[in-house]
Amino acid sequence: MQTELLTDKIIEALEDTKGRHIIKMDMSKIYNSFCKIFVICHGTSTTHVSALANNVDDKIRKELSEHPLHMEGYNNSSWVVIDYGDVVVHVFLEDERDRYRLEELWADADMTEYKESL
Repeated sequence: MQTELLTDKIIEALEDTKGRHIIKMDMSKIYNSFCKIFVICHGTSTTHVSALANNVDDKIRKELSEHPLHMEGYNNSSWVVIDYGDVVVHVFLEDERDRYRLEELWADADMTEYKESL
């Protein structure tokens, strides 16, 4: 699977479901990084977080015939992780995103922010 195409489709799915503050982090230049790309966003409620993650999974399955290697966090939907190998998607509640600060933790990554469509 082409990483760039997968990433673009993930971002489209998040934008379609009104993901908040979507960021793509290029981890490929970071020594010992376990993936090439992080895509991070947050939702406004646990229902919204679940909807964002579900839309990513549905779009990638339908349009690219790809399945995640692992999905975690649906039990409480405060932080859902979808692992596609080279691309890992993090969908948070805003408070959880603020607590874990992945953008700061991986600050050496090249970051691209996407405009919100509210």
